[in-house]
Amino acid sequence: MDSLRTLRDFLRWGSSRFGAAGLFFGHGTAGAEDEAAVLLAHALHLELPLAPEFLDAALTADERAAVTALLSRRINERMPAPYLTGEAWFAGLRFAVDRRVLIPRSPIAELIETGFTPWLDQDSPERILDIGTGSGCIAIACALAFPDAVVDAVDISEGALAVAALNVDRYGLGQRVRLLESDLYSALAGRRYDLIVSNPPYVAQAEHGGLPAEYGHEPELALLSPDAGLQHPLRILKGAVEHLTQGGLLVLEVGATWPALVERLPQVPFTWVELARGGEGVALIQREELAQALS
Repeated sequence: MDSLRTLRDFLRWGSSRFGAAGLFFGHGTAGAEDEAAVLLAHALHLELPLAPEFLDAALTADERAAVTALLSRRINERMPAPYLTGEAWFAGLRFAVDRRVLIPRSPIAELIETGFTPWLDQDSPERILDIGTGSGCIAIACALAFPDAVVDAVDISEGALAVAALNVDRYGLGQRVRLLESDLYSALAGRRYDLIVSNPPYVAQAEHGGLPAEYGHEPELALLSPDAGLQHPLRILKGAVEHLTQGGLLVLEVGATWPALVERLPQVPFTWVELARGGEGVALIQREELAQALS
């Protein structure tokens, strides 16, 4: 460590160590250098992107120790950076996260940022439902994108709802985002929504065993779904007809499970979104189309 002095030294060293360790980068950063920068900024209380004028500044002994410890944890524990820093970004917004929730990374963020155009009617949705809210990132991003809407955010996990409550408070949305403990629609009898959005569990047990070690830190409750990853998506589709308003829209993410869903429900006319920033398996369907297909 005596040979590493500047911020640039540690950025290079961390990037090299991450690459040599074969780490996986799929939780908010694009690669080793980006991940090293996130951890350096956190340890040194700096903002990203790192200011060029700081790169050649020498770190104090305490700073070198803090940076080394954090970078070493990333390697030795295979802990994703957001769990080490306690925060993640989604749709341009900062969220508190810990191991009670998935790390926000849904490609649905891209749709929220564009107001779900052209699939929503010109009138903004008045009532929105986020199923499996986790950290609350989708619910909060929707509430900020549609300032006249009221959002119900449900999750079966008390721990996840506790994290979501921190984020709702952070953005001052307690009057418009309501958090409910619910197994999908179980606590929502009689309620209808103009927009339902969900990134539910959709990973099959067999697939989960082959994921990089970083995923092992995330709650299995939020990842795994029985029936080859389809149990939760199928339940959401079935209940959506009852809980959508006329002309209402369902947005459902199923990731790499999408071929299995199409095979199971060949009669359902899903619209599969082409995402500019990458990702797969985001389906859209209006209530009337879904009702007809499932009748």
